[in-house]
Amino acid sequence: MATCQHEAIMTERKPLQLRLPPDLKAWLKAEAEKNGASQNSEVIRAIRAAMDRTDLQPTT
Repeated sequence: MATCQHEAIMTERKPLQLRLPPDLKAWLKAEAEKNGASQNSEVIRAIRAAMDRTDLQPTT
């Protein structure tokens, strides 16, 4: 069942190619390893945290 939920979530996501400076890429990798998460998950977490700080909601 978890696989079905995961697949449903993945189909809702849009791919984004992101080019990062080496220092940000190294930080992202370290954060992901520290938190036992993927780098993608860390990017999502950071963006959501920024949204929470600015009280912005996504416009789709």
